Amino acid sequence: MQRGKGACFGELTNWRVVYKQRIMIAENDSPSLHNRLALFRAERSMSRKDLAELTQVNPQTIGFLERGSYGPSLELGLKLAAVFGVPVETLFSLTPFQPLASQLRPRQSGDEI
Repeated sequence: MQRGKGACFGELTNWRVVYKQRIMIAENDSPSLHNRLALFRAERSMSRKDLAELTQVNPQTIGFLERGSYGPSLELGLKLAAVFGVPVETLFSLTPFQPLASQLRPRQSGDEI
């Protein structure tokens, strides 16, 4: 099979389009993956740039992750968990996280568990 510049460029262009469609969420869609990256980052007084350098990604990627506009690859999710020293499910969840205030307040006898 002969490959010329045009064939290679066409394949690359198509790959980029598919890649962008796979990772980006439309603005009116709700995120299907929830995260606490901003919380963990703020707790450690870490900038997006700092976290990006530690995980070898662009700082904009960290912003997209925090806003829920981008779902990380398994590799990136594991790298982020390693940076913070927590299991990946502590950072990411398929269901919304409970507010920290409700987790920190003492349980009263009538509260649900």
